[in-house]
Amino acid sequence: MRVGTEEPAVVLLDGDVARSAPSIWTRSYARVLVAGDLACAVLACESVLGTRLWFGAYIPVTEALLGLGLALAWPLAMALGGAYRRRAHGEGTEEFRGVFEGGVGLTAAVAIGAYATQTSIARSFVMAMLPAALILTIFFRYRMRKRLHRRRAAGEYLRHVVAVGHRESVLDLVIQLRRQPYHGMTVVAACLPEGAERRDVDGVPVLGDFSGVLEAVTKAQADAVAVLACPELDGAALRRLAWDLENDRTDLFVAPALMDVAGPRVSIRPVAGMPLLHVEHPEFTGTKYWMKSLFDRCGAGLALLVLAVPMLVIAVLIRSTSPGPALFRQTRVGKDGREFEVVKFRTMVVDAERLKTQLQGENEFDDVLFKIRNDPRVTRVGAFLRRYSLDELPQLLNVVRGEMSLVGPRPPLPAEVEQYGADVRRRLVVKPGMTGLWQVSGRSDLSWEESVRLDLRYVENWSLFLDLQILWKTWSAVVSGEGAY
Repeated sequence: MRVGTEEPAVVLLDGDVARSAPSIWTRSYARVLVAGDLACAVLACESVLGTRLWFGAYIPVTEALLGLGLALAWPLAMALGGAYRRRAHGEGTEEFRGVFEGGVGLTAAVAIGAYATQTSIARSFVMAMLPAALILTIFFRYRMRKRLHRRRAAGEYLRHVVAVGHRESVLDLVIQLRRQPYHGMTVVAACLPEGAERRDVDGVPVLGDFSGVLEAVTKAQADAVAVLACPELDGAALRRLAWDLENDRTDLFVAPALMDVAGPRVSIRPVAGMPLLHVEHPEFTGTKYWMKSLFDRCGAGLALLVLAVPMLVIAVLIRSTSPGPALFRQTRVGKDGREFEVVKFRTMVVDAERLKTQLQGENEFDDVLFKIRNDPRVTRVGAFLRRYSLDELPQLLNVVRGEMSLVGPRPPLPAEVEQYGADVRRRLVVKPGMTGLWQVSGRSDLSWEESVRLDLRYVENWSLFLDLQILWKTWSAVVSGEGAY
């Protein structure tokens, strides 16, 4: 069964085929991962042994067999690290963490076991083979993850979900999963509160209320249920729903009422026999934030040294193709509402601000931001710079001065901040960034609400590791040029 991400309608096909499809592809995918991991370990073993033979080392048969045994144990180590869990398929961080923990665990077990038993094991296995196997496996998993994402974007390898909640929450889930199909889920049906209107939710049919979730799962041939935050479904109701879904092995996902908070800030602690969700406050001061600031300034300073000549070439191109200065300076609002002057390469004609009032009626975004896909004010060189975000390179100076970060929310204009509500002002508790979740999630193609949601998610969950992830994803987003205008 193939369900497109644009039309997740309910299709009543053969129950056995629809029900078994997710388990079939996950088992097949897991077998490919096991075979690939084993191949990576064997390749690492053969490379180390071949290198030693090349340099004239003598390798006993027992030592070669030991290397082969370690290669055969590699998939087992991956399994113990959780690298084959179905929920980790295509989910990047969790999958790579499982691979890393499995590889490091096996390396530590071999080293400690050899020391404890006084067994002579070639250091090349611990120092070269296992680390090489880990690197090869991570690269293999990365390629498999990208392949899986492409298949999911084409409407394949998707889990069919029944969304349970209020119409607004269901609509938000539908939009998010359609925008990000790489998560591998598509909403095929919805269950709304009793008395709610039964019209479709953006093309997704409503098959009942909260008392008919099981029937909706059967009718829609779904393999997962997503319960969104709603007061009608308390602990007892959720427990009964989990029992009902258990017989058919239908997965249950529950969204907490506190949205956009995840990762290290959230933990479950049993208190008086009840599992309580403990949410720690985000850190906007202290050692971690100081480390982020140091990383930003050092990284920006190094980037300026490396990119000095290309930036000079860009400045010359701007001056030679359009009258006016090479740099454009504009007042933006930074951390805690403090204004600063952002520096960018000029991509528009000199009187662009004056022409903006004449083009206000052609705004394609909303009342807060002003965006036109084919803005007539943009110069020929400016269009190229915008497509690949080269116009933002001078902002490295703002990062060095401490006014911006490499990663953070989009730096807003004072006029935009004046229209902010109380929730949106939360974006101003951290420094704005040259890139961010908005940059790697669609850029100018995002709506205002989606851009705000991504910025708030970053504010609530920032970490240096998340910054590194965003910087890595920024490269592909910039090269593709998608959503840049």
